[in-house]
Amino acid sequence: MEADSKPKKSGARLCCVCNQNRAALKRPKTLEQICRECFYAVFEEEIHQVILENQLFKPGERIAIGASGGKDSTVLAYVLSELNRRHNYGLDLFLLSVDEGITGYRDDSLETVKRNELQYGLPLKIVSYKDLYGWTMDEIVKMIGLKNNCTFCGVFRRQALDRGAALLKVDKVATGHNADDIAETVLLNILRGDIARLSRCTSIITGEDGPIPRCKPFKYTYEKEIVMYAYFKKLDYFSTECIYSPNAYRGFAREFIKDLERIRFIPLCSCSSLTSVKFENFVVE
Repeated sequence: MEADSKPKKSGARLCCVCNQNRAALKRPKTLEQICRECFYAVFEEEIHQVILENQLFKPGERIAIGASGGKDSTVLAYVLSELNRRHNYGLDLFLLSVDEGITGYRDDSLETVKRNELQYGLPLKIVSYKDLYGWTMDEIVKMIGLKNNCTFCGVFRRQALDRGAALLKVDKVATGHNADDIAETVLLNILRGDIARLSRCTSIITGEDGPIPRCKPFKYTYEKEIVMYAYFKKLDYFSTECIYSPNAYRGFAREFIKDLERIRFIPLCSCSSLTSVKFENFVVE
C-alpha cells in the first residue's frame, strides 16, 4: 500500500519549542534545538522575567543604558527598548557613552552608537575623559606606558558613567554585563584575594547606597547567546577590541574559563568570548 503523503526529510529537525518550524540553532545555555523566532522569543522573555523577579525598574524611571557600541550594550539597548514598549514598563531610556580618547577604537565605536541612537530612537549623551579630566586615555598611556592601563581606565570610566548619569538626571544605569563577565569577575576576585568585592560582584543591582544604582539585566545571559541574537537580528554593533585590552589581567581569567569549557560537555555559567564564537557549533544543518 502506497503512502498517502511524502516521507519527511530525514535530516530535518523541528524546533523543540514550537514543534513546527525547522530548527536553526542549538542554544548554548540549554542545548535545545530551536528555530530563530522561538530563540528570539525565549531570549527576550528570560530577560523580561529577570527584570520582573529582581524589580530592576519602576514605572516612570529614567534609565541610562551604558552604550559602548559593542554587542552587549547594543543588544541591551535593542531589547530594553522592545520590552519597554511591549510590556509598558513606562521607562524613559537614554544611551550614555564614554569617550576615553582611544584613537582607532573609541572614535569608531562611537559612530556605531550614534547610528543606534537613530535606529532605536533613544537620546544619546557622550561624556569624554578630555572634558572631565583634561586627559585622553592615549595621553595617559604615553605617560605611564602599557602596564596597568585597564586599571586606570576602569576607575576613570566608572566615574565618567556616574557623572554622565548625573547630567542626564537618571534613576539607574543599566549595563550590558553578562554571565561570562560575572564569572570572570568572580575568578579575578578569588585570584586577588579580594573578599570584599567577591561578596558583591554577583549582585544584580549595585551602588544602592550611592546616588545612582547600576543594574545588570544580562546577569544570567550567556555571551554566546547575545552574539547569536545580534547576528541573527542583524543588529549594528562594533566588534573590534580595545587596542590596550591584550594587556588586561582579565584576559587571563577569560582564557582560563574558556579552557575549562573545552573539557566540559555542558558549558559553565560563562561562555567563550566574542573572538572565539564558532557559529557552526550551534547552527543546525
